[in-house]
Amino acid sequence: MTQGLRHAFVVPAYGQSPYLRDCLASLRAQTRPSPIFISTSTPSRWLADQAAEFGATLVEHGPNRGIGHDWNQAIAAAPAEWVTLAHQDDLYLPHFAEETLRRVDGHPDAVLVMTDYGELAGAAARSWTPMLAIKRLLAEQAFLGRAMLGRRRAKWRLLAFGCAIPCPAVTLRRERALGLFREDLKVDLDWDAWLRLADGPGTFARVRRLCMLHRIHAGSETSDGVRAGVRAREDLAMFQRVWPAPIARVLARLYAVSYEVGEP
Repeated sequence: MTQGLRHAFVVPAYGQSPYLRDCLASLRAQTRPSPIFISTSTPSRWLADQAAEFGATLVEHGPNRGIGHDWNQAIAAAPAEWVTLAHQDDLYLPHFAEETLRRVDGHPDAVLVMTDYGELAGAAARSWTPMLAIKRLLAEQAFLGRAMLGRRRAKWRLLAFGCAIPCPAVTLRRERALGLFREDLKVDLDWDAWLRLADGPGTFARVRRLCMLHRIHAGSETSDGVRAGVRAREDLAMFQRVWPAPIARVLARLYAVSYEVGEP
Protein backbone atom coordinates (compact mmCIF):
# COMPACT_ATOMS: atom_id res chain seq x y z
CA MET A 1 0.00 0.00 0.00
CA THR A 2 1.23 3.49 -0.88
CA GLN A 3 2.00 5.47 2.25
CA GLY A 4 1.27 9.17 2.64
CA LEU A 5 -0.66 9.51 -0.62
CA ARG A 6 -2.75 12.67 -0.54
CA HIS A 7 -5.18 12.01 -3.38
CA ALA A 8 -5.94 9.38 -5.99
CA PHE A 9 -8.40 8.84 -8.80
CA VAL A 10 -10.02 5.43 -8.96
CA VAL A 11 -12.12 4.33 -11.92
CA PRO A 12 -14.70 1.58 -11.25
CA ALA A 13 -14.48 -0.04 -14.69
CA TYR A 14 -17.03 -2.52 -15.99
CA GLY A 15 -16.74 -4.32 -19.31
CA GLN A 16 -15.25 -2.34 -22.19
CA SER A 17 -16.60 1.19 -22.09
CA PRO A 18 -15.96 3.03 -25.38
CA TYR A 19 -15.35 6.16 -23.31
CA LEU A 20 -12.80 4.79 -20.85
CA ARG A 21 -9.75 5.93 -22.83
CA ASP A 22 -10.99 9.51 -22.89
CA CYS A 23 -11.64 9.38 -19.14
CA LEU A 24 -8.15 8.06 -18.40
CA ALA A 25 -6.56 10.63 -20.70
CA SER A 26 -8.37 13.42 -18.84
CA LEU A 27 -7.12 12.08 -15.49
CA ARG A 28 -3.55 11.89 -16.75
CA ALA A 29 -3.76 15.50 -18.02
CA GLN A 30 -4.41 17.04 -14.58
CA THR A 31 -2.42 20.15 -13.70
CA ARG A 32 -1.89 18.62 -10.25
CA PRO A 33 -1.19 14.97 -11.05
CA SER A 34 -2.64 12.20 -8.89
CA PRO A 35 -2.13 8.43 -9.20
CA ILE A 36 -4.81 6.58 -11.16
CA PHE A 37 -6.28 3.24 -10.12
CA ILE A 38 -8.72 1.09 -12.07
CA SER A 39 -10.91 -1.25 -10.03
CA THR A 40 -12.79 -3.98 -11.87
CA SER A 41 -14.71 -7.22 -11.43
CA THR A 42 -14.50 -7.88 -15.20
CA PRO A 43 -10.75 -8.11 -15.91
CA SER A 44 -9.59 -8.49 -19.50
CA ARG A 45 -6.50 -8.07 -21.62
CA TRP A 46 -8.07 -4.96 -23.13
CA LEU A 47 -8.48 -3.36 -19.70
CA ALA A 48 -4.93 -4.30 -18.70
CA ASP A 49 -3.67 -2.63 -21.88
CA GLN A 50 -5.58 0.57 -21.07
CA ALA A 51 -4.12 0.63 -17.59
CA ALA A 52 -0.60 0.15 -18.92
CA GLU A 53 -0.98 2.84 -21.57
CA PHE A 54 -2.17 5.48 -19.11
CA GLY A 55 0.07 4.50 -16.20
CA ALA A 56 -2.82 3.30 -14.03
CA THR A 57 -2.73 0.55 -11.42
CA LEU A 58 -5.24 -2.21 -12.19
CA VAL A 59 -6.91 -3.81 -9.14
CA GLU A 60 -9.19 -6.82 -9.64
CA HIS A 61 -11.99 -7.95 -7.36
CA GLY A 62 -14.87 -10.36 -7.65
CA PRO A 63 -17.41 -11.60 -8.09
CA ASN A 64 -19.51 -8.92 -9.78
CA ARG A 65 -22.21 -7.94 -7.26
CA GLY A 66 -23.52 -4.69 -8.72
CA ILE A 67 -22.71 -1.01 -8.69
CA GLY A 68 -22.64 -0.50 -4.91
CA HIS A 69 -20.15 -3.32 -4.44
CA ASP A 70 -18.06 -1.96 -7.32
CA TRP A 71 -17.90 1.49 -5.73
CA ASN A 72 -17.02 0.14 -2.30
CA GLN A 73 -14.28 -2.01 -3.78
CA ALA A 74 -12.99 0.98 -5.76
CA ILE A 75 -12.69 3.12 -2.63
CA ALA A 76 -10.82 0.31 -0.91
CA ALA A 77 -8.47 -0.06 -3.90
CA ALA A 78 -7.11 3.50 -3.75
CA PRO A 79 -4.77 3.89 -0.75
CA ALA A 80 -4.96 7.67 -0.44
CA GLU A 81 -6.31 10.13 2.11
CA TRP A 82 -8.72 11.51 -0.50
CA VAL A 83 -10.31 9.52 -3.32
CA THR A 84 -12.25 10.62 -6.40
CA LEU A 85 -14.54 7.95 -7.88
CA ALA A 86 -13.96 8.82 -11.51
CA HIS A 87 -16.82 7.41 -13.57
CA GLN A 88 -15.51 5.60 -16.63
CA ASP A 89 -17.72 7.49 -19.12
CA ASP A 90 -16.96 11.00 -17.84
CA LEU A 91 -14.29 13.64 -18.47
CA TYR A 92 -12.32 15.54 -15.83
CA LEU A 93 -11.08 19.00 -16.79
CA PRO A 94 -7.37 19.62 -16.19
CA HIS A 95 -7.95 21.73 -13.06
CA PHE A 96 -10.22 19.23 -11.26
CA ALA A 97 -7.63 17.83 -8.82
CA GLU A 98 -5.97 21.20 -8.27
CA GLU A 99 -9.23 22.95 -7.40
CA THR A 100 -10.44 20.07 -5.24
CA LEU A 101 -7.24 19.82 -3.23
CA ARG A 102 -7.13 23.59 -2.78
CA ARG A 103 -10.54 23.31 -1.13
CA VAL A 104 -9.31 20.35 0.98
CA ASP A 105 -6.34 22.42 2.17
CA GLY A 106 -8.67 25.24 3.18
CA HIS A 107 -11.08 22.99 5.08
CA PRO A 108 -9.12 20.29 6.92
CA ASP A 109 -12.28 18.99 8.62
CA ALA A 110 -14.03 18.28 5.32
CA VAL A 111 -15.28 14.77 4.54
CA LEU A 112 -16.63 15.53 1.06
CA VAL A 113 -15.68 18.02 -1.64
CA MET A 114 -17.96 18.60 -4.63
CA THR A 115 -17.32 20.64 -7.76
CA ASP A 116 -19.64 22.13 -10.31
CA TYR A 117 -20.06 20.07 -13.46
CA GLY A 118 -21.40 20.17 -16.98
CA GLU A 119 -22.78 17.55 -19.33
CA LEU A 120 -21.41 15.79 -22.38
CA ALA A 121 -23.93 14.65 -24.98
CA GLY A 122 -22.10 13.02 -27.85
CA ALA A 123 -19.30 15.45 -28.68
CA ALA A 124 -21.22 18.48 -27.36
CA ALA A 125 -20.27 19.88 -23.97
CA ARG A 126 -23.07 21.72 -22.17
CA SER A 127 -22.41 24.04 -19.24
CA TRP A 128 -26.09 24.96 -18.88
CA THR A 129 -29.28 22.93 -19.09
CA PRO A 130 -32.51 23.30 -17.09
CA MET A 131 -31.44 20.36 -14.91
CA LEU A 132 -27.98 21.81 -14.27
CA ALA A 133 -29.62 25.13 -13.37
CA ILE A 134 -31.91 23.41 -10.85
CA LYS A 135 -29.03 21.56 -9.21
CA ARG A 136 -26.98 24.75 -8.96
CA LEU A 137 -29.97 26.52 -7.42
CA LEU A 138 -30.28 23.73 -4.83
CA ALA A 139 -26.58 24.10 -4.02
CA GLU A 140 -26.82 27.88 -3.77
CA GLN A 141 -29.76 27.78 -1.34
CA ALA A 142 -27.79 25.45 0.91
CA PHE A 143 -24.35 27.06 0.76
CA LEU A 144 -25.62 30.68 0.70
CA GLY A 145 -22.38 31.94 -0.80
CA ARG A 146 -20.13 29.94 1.51
CA ALA A 147 -17.57 27.33 0.49
CA MET A 148 -18.55 24.81 3.17
CA LEU A 149 -21.43 23.42 5.21
CA GLY A 150 -20.76 22.29 8.76
CA ARG A 151 -24.11 21.99 10.51
CA ARG A 152 -26.21 18.88 10.01
CA ARG A 153 -29.26 20.98 9.18
CA ALA A 154 -27.40 22.82 6.40
CA LYS A 155 -26.03 19.59 4.94
CA TRP A 156 -29.49 18.05 4.91
CA ARG A 157 -30.89 21.20 3.28
CA LEU A 158 -28.53 20.53 0.37
CA LEU A 159 -30.16 17.10 -0.09
CA ALA A 160 -33.75 17.73 0.96
CA PHE A 161 -35.19 18.63 -2.46
CA GLY A 162 -33.16 16.18 -4.54
CA CYS A 163 -29.62 14.94 -4.85
CA ALA A 164 -27.75 18.19 -5.49
CA ILE A 165 -24.35 16.53 -5.01
CA PRO A 166 -23.13 15.16 -8.38
CA CYS A 167 -21.51 11.81 -7.65
CA PRO A 168 -18.78 11.87 -10.34
CA ALA A 169 -17.73 15.36 -9.19
CA VAL A 170 -17.22 14.26 -5.57
CA THR A 171 -13.96 13.57 -3.74
CA LEU A 172 -14.23 11.71 -0.43
CA ARG A 173 -12.11 11.36 2.67
CA ARG A 174 -11.32 7.68 2.30
CA GLU A 175 -11.48 6.70 5.97
CA ARG A 176 -15.11 7.90 6.07
CA ALA A 177 -15.99 6.36 2.71
CA LEU A 178 -14.94 2.72 3.22
CA GLY A 179 -18.07 0.58 2.82
CA LEU A 180 -20.15 3.75 2.45
CA PHE A 181 -22.40 2.70 -0.43
CA ARG A 182 -25.42 0.48 0.09
CA GLU A 183 -25.24 -2.52 -2.18
CA ASP A 184 -29.00 -3.10 -2.34
CA LEU A 185 -29.68 0.20 -4.13
CA LYS A 186 -29.38 0.58 -7.91
CA VAL A 187 -29.65 4.33 -8.57
CA ASP A 188 -29.78 6.45 -5.40
CA LEU A 189 -26.88 4.85 -3.56
CA ASP A 190 -24.97 8.14 -3.77
CA TRP A 191 -27.88 10.21 -2.38
CA ASP A 192 -28.26 7.71 0.47
CA ALA A 193 -24.52 7.88 1.18
CA TRP A 194 -24.48 11.69 1.30
CA LEU A 195 -27.44 11.72 3.71
CA ARG A 196 -25.58 9.37 6.05
CA LEU A 197 -22.38 11.40 5.79
CA ALA A 198 -24.42 14.51 6.60
CA ASP A 199 -25.44 12.91 9.91
CA GLY A 200 -21.83 12.59 11.04
CA PRO A 201 -19.04 15.03 11.87
CA GLY A 202 -17.14 16.94 9.22
CA THR A 203 -17.99 19.54 6.62
CA PHE A 204 -19.16 19.39 3.02
CA ALA A 205 -17.04 21.71 0.84
CA ARG A 206 -17.84 23.09 -2.58
CA VAL A 207 -15.86 24.27 -5.60
CA ARG A 208 -18.13 26.53 -7.64
CA ARG A 209 -15.97 26.26 -10.75
CA LEU A 210 -17.03 23.76 -13.43
CA CYS A 211 -14.42 21.00 -13.18
CA MET A 212 -15.81 17.93 -14.97
CA LEU A 213 -18.27 16.76 -17.62
CA HIS A 214 -20.79 14.00 -16.95
CA ARG A 215 -21.65 12.00 -20.06
CA ILE A 216 -25.33 11.53 -20.87
CA HIS A 217 -26.06 8.40 -22.89
CA ALA A 218 -28.73 5.72 -23.13
CA GLY A 219 -26.55 2.96 -21.72
CA SER A 220 -25.77 4.60 -18.39
CA GLU A 221 -26.79 3.09 -15.05
CA THR A 222 -29.07 6.09 -14.40
CA SER A 223 -30.85 5.74 -17.74
CA ASP A 224 -31.35 2.02 -17.14
CA GLY A 225 -32.73 2.77 -13.68
CA VAL A 226 -35.20 5.33 -14.99
CA ARG A 227 -36.51 2.95 -17.65
CA ALA A 228 -36.94 0.11 -15.18
CA GLY A 229 -38.87 2.27 -12.71
CA VAL A 230 -36.21 1.68 -10.05
CA ARG A 231 -35.37 5.34 -9.72
CA ALA A 232 -38.95 6.38 -8.91
CA ARG A 233 -39.11 3.88 -6.04
CA GLU A 234 -35.70 4.82 -4.66
CA ASP A 235 -36.37 8.56 -5.01
CA LEU A 236 -39.54 8.22 -2.94
CA ALA A 237 -37.64 6.33 -0.25
CA MET A 238 -34.99 9.10 -0.12
CA PHE A 239 -37.57 11.88 0.17
CA GLN A 240 -39.32 9.95 2.94
CA ARG A 241 -36.05 10.08 4.91
CA VAL A 242 -36.34 13.87 5.01
CA TRP A 243 -40.04 14.75 4.74
CA PRO A 244 -43.43 13.51 6.01
CA ALA A 245 -45.02 11.01 3.63
CA PRO A 246 -47.49 13.39 1.86
CA ILE A 247 -44.77 15.95 1.08
CA ALA A 248 -42.35 13.21 0.08
CA ARG A 249 -44.83 11.87 -2.49
CA VAL A 250 -45.29 15.32 -4.05
CA LEU A 251 -41.55 15.96 -4.23
CA ALA A 252 -40.91 12.51 -5.70
CA ARG A 253 -43.45 13.16 -8.45
CA LEU A 254 -41.94 16.56 -9.25
CA TYR A 255 -38.50 14.96 -9.33
CA ALA A 256 -39.77 12.28 -11.71
CA VAL A 257 -41.02 14.95 -14.11
CA SER A 258 -37.50 16.36 -14.29
CA TYR A 259 -35.99 13.13 -15.57
CA GLU A 260 -38.86 12.37 -17.91
CA VAL A 261 -37.54 15.26 -20.02
CA GLY A 262 -33.85 14.92 -19.15
CA GLU A 263 -31.55 12.94 -16.89
CA PRO A 264 -31.03 14.63 -13.45
